Amino acid sequence: MAVLAAKIFFILVGFAQQTLLPWLIGKDGYGALSRVLAPTNIVNNVVITSSIQGVSRAVAQTHDDRAPETFRRLFKAHIAIALPVALLFFFFAPIYATRFQLAPHIARPLQLMSIVVLAYGIYAPVIGSLNGRRLFTRQAALDVTYATLRTAGLLGLGWVFARSGQGILGACIGFSLAATLIVPISLRVAGTGRAGNAGPTIKQHLLFILPVAIGQIAVQLLMQSDIMTLGHFASKLVLAQGMAGEAATKAADEIVGVYRGCQLFAFLPYQLLISLTFILFPMLAKAKAEQDPVLIARYVRTGMRLSFVFACLMVGTVSALGPHLLRLTYPIEFSQQGGDALRLLALGQGAFSIFYVETTVLTSLGRERVSAVLTWVAVGLIFGLSWVAGMGATSGVDLVLRTAAATTAALTLASIAGAVAVRVVARAFVSPLTFLRTCVALGAAVLLGMRVPWLGKILVLPEAGAIALIGLLVLVFTGEVGKADVAMVRNVVRRR
Repeated sequence: MAVLAAKIFFILVGFAQQTLLPWLIGKDGYGALSRVLAPTNIVNNVVITSSIQGVSRAVAQTHDDRAPETFRRLFKAHIAIALPVALLFFFFAPIYATRFQLAPHIARPLQLMSIVVLAYGIYAPVIGSLNGRRLFTRQAALDVTYATLRTAGLLGLGWVFARSGQGILGACIGFSLAATLIVPISLRVAGTGRAGNAGPTIKQHLLFILPVAIGQIAVQLLMQSDIMTLGHFASKLVLAQGMAGEAATKAADEIVGVYRGCQLFAFLPYQLLISLTFILFPMLAKAKAEQDPVLIARYVRTGMRLSFVFACLMVGTVSALGPHLLRLTYPIEFSQQGGDALRLLALGQGAFSIFYVETTVLTSLGRERVSAVLTWVAVGLIFGLSWVAGMGATSGVDLVLRTAAATTAALTLASIAGAVAVRVVARAFVSPLTFLRTCVALGAAVLLGMRVPWLGKILVLPEAGAIALIGLLVLVFTGEVGKADVAMVRNVVRRR
């Protein structure tokens, strides 16, 4: 409960950051920061996930009396990994900024992010240690503390530096300070362990975290490659239109900022469905270990059905009210330039949510390689289609819309491939009737929602609730959702 509460707090604070930043550092500053954070998030999330999973697993498998010995040995190893990774990030940042993004002004802020990469490389193993020792309250307290520090740094210093036109630099300095401060705080809470030889060898530990890291690289590229490609073509587009100097820089950054605003809402279905995988993974793994194909098929059908139903309700709401949602939290230009793109991108990220559940099913059934291949193919599709889309763009609005369409097409193709793989491996998937009913409900919600006029910010959330209700009523009317689902929810509540 403590970790879940911290996760919810982290998501809400992150959402607040994204919606406040355009007002504090400007639309162009927000776009420039988005260009900086896209590659940074790839490295950071790979470091965080592999470090936490690896250290937590090793510590949990060690007797409690010797767990500090395991942590000390692995902690040193992770520091040795973090240093060269941070240095590589520092030296390659200017190359990425100038040669790929065609945006030299983000080179220095990107280099500042190497401090964050180093700090995360130290902080994540500490969190992994707490997780492995089941000290969840301390883990949650550190996460909440860091989320608060990061928010204060990003928003506070971003706003102060924005007065002199350096909002992006200030935000990156604030981010780096927060990441630096949490390291000694976390070490004070968790300690640094003690000398000893307990736990796996360094080689065994590295062999475990390497596949995790490779898998995470693919997942993060899936989430960031479209905006990185869009940034490249945004710079080329404004130069082709005859802009130069500060005007060109500002125009390109604003295009990226609009697309980032679309991403923020489009990712909501993924954030919801990822919690389902935490339940589905261990259930399928146990059924696989017990060699029970009937149980595996039932879990897959149930899990995929729930995924389609939840995705339908979430995606339908976001897609239907895309322009209104952007206008609710961002400057009006975001809604005007990105509203239609959000409608499309929400559908694509809904497909990504389904694809993520599919790859989780494959991994839990021992088909990690199939899952990895599908993920890397999806990455290639997004890069390829986004590149083609960017080449034909004629304006900023056109580029945002075409990139959203390309991303949606790529993720839809990936989810279809994932469905075929799951059907072959598990001999089960969602039933054709469920697929048809959820598509009908999704279409009804989107078509009706597109006709809802702008009635003011205060009514956007009630409108969203009404659209979700329409989708649910269609599912009830078609027989997809019924008494059995209500009984299942009641049973879950009683068990809790």
